[in-house]
Amino acid sequence: MSGSKVVRSADRALQVLEHLARCDEARSLAELDKDLPIPKSTLHGLLWTLVSRGWVEVDEPSGRFRIGLQALLVGRGYLETDTTVAMSGMALDQLAAETGETIHIGRLDGTSIVYLDKRESIHPLRLFSAIGRRLPAFTTALGKSILAELPDTEVARHLPDPLPRQTQHTITSIDELLADLAATRERGYAIDNQESTEGIRGFALVIRASDPPHDAISCAVPLSRLDDQREAEVVASLREAAASIERRARSERPTLRIQADAT
Repeated sequence: MSGSKVVRSADRALQVLEHLARCDEARSLAELDKDLPIPKSTLHGLLWTLVSRGWVEVDEPSGRFRIGLQALLVGRGYLETDTTVAMSGMALDQLAAETGETIHIGRLDGTSIVYLDKRESIHPLRLFSAIGRRLPAFTTALGKSILAELPDTEVARHLPDPLPRQTQHTITSIDELLADLAATRERGYAIDNQESTEGIRGFALVIRASDPPHDAISCAVPLSRLDDQREAEVVASLREAAASIERRARSERPTLRIQADAT
């Protein structure tokens, strides 16, 4: 978007919200002043405006700020109106029942994968995750399954520079990553081999419900419960789930077009 069309106060307010959403804990005004390129006096006014509207919450004794309930309500509204998330619910339920493992559907957003929905593993030893969490796309099976759909010349647009190391297994070489994406295309599914979380191997298939695809479905399995047969079973279940979502997307697309034309 042209810079002339950006409203500075709104842009700064969104910077505050996006930053607080990424923080693992509440931040003080002094910390936010260091974190953000916003004059302290302006930042102070923005924070209290956002507090008054419920977008930011403040612990008054400590003076620390965190993302507010209004952000959750708006995020929930996004998920409830997203057609892919709505269409995938039954497939996620079935996949979770078949595997007993942690299931995600995620979307590529810039250089990140965002978890849109999930089903928890039935086991105590499992992957920690949360809806709305962002991870570098290149470190996850979800992200790699989508990146593999792109020509190598376009992959770089979705990569941070340099590639940050999440674990000792993270691929941090562009050439190695492109080779891994080529293997993903040939194999038909992506693998995260402890690249985002130690002790966890993830498997993912892209969902071809849009062109180009930007969503994928995954299953994360601790290495202690994994062998070649288990991997084959998980991938087979993933294929069925992805195909189910794609069939539903194809069947509902004409209806969605008719509704759009009617409006």
